[in-house]
Amino acid sequence: MLPLAAGLLGLALGPWLARATVRLAARDRAAVPGRVRVALTAAVTGPLLAGAAALTGARPLLAGVLWAAAAAVVLAGVDLAVHRLPDVVTLPALAVLAAAVTADALTDGTGRRALTGLLLGAAAFAVGVGLRLLAPAGLGFGDVKLLAPLGLLLGWWGGGQLVLTGVLLGLLAGALVSLVLLATRRAGWRTAVPFGPPLLVGAAAALVLAGPL
Repeated sequence: MLPLAAGLLGLALGPWLARATVRLAARDRAAVPGRVRVALTAAVTGPLLAGAAALTGARPLLAGVLWAAAAAVVLAGVDLAVHRLPDVVTLPALAVLAAAVTADALTDGTGRRALTGLLLGAAAFAVGVGLRLLAPAGLGFGDVKLLAPLGLLLGWWGGGQLVLTGVLLGLLAGALVSLVLLATRRAGWRTAVPFGPPLLVGAAAALVLAGPL
């Protein structure tokens, strides 16, 4: 019943998330999403939240994972549209996830996992900052900040190995997308490709591989 309830919640949130996406992308509070975007957003969010509930189960961590999953939908939509990952979405997702991890530690005795996740989230952010300084054109600062919640969640779930797996799968997804765009002549070698969606896909794939599915 929990995955079903989470899936229905995702479907209900679809119109609101679609509206948030277009308004953040356009920086216009009056922007209204089209029917196709609303339908696609609901179609993605419903199964995503259902899968998150099936993977996490009924525990305090679930609230943070559901929030992060809904935030991921908005972040991916904005990044695909305007190559930007808004702090107003990323930072609250990090805060809610950190609070959920802390609550889970207090109620379910997962203190060591919580500490591991928090440390790896900070480490992922630090590595991202270093990469940003070394190659500013290769990684946006929005991508760097996104590494913090992804590192926290993946670190809680499977330690450093799962963080590396998620990042590597994200890099692979980004490379595949770039190759497809090049092959179809929709992009050139110097065309900027949004890196947020591949990172999110890589993290989701790593969680599925590490979970009961």
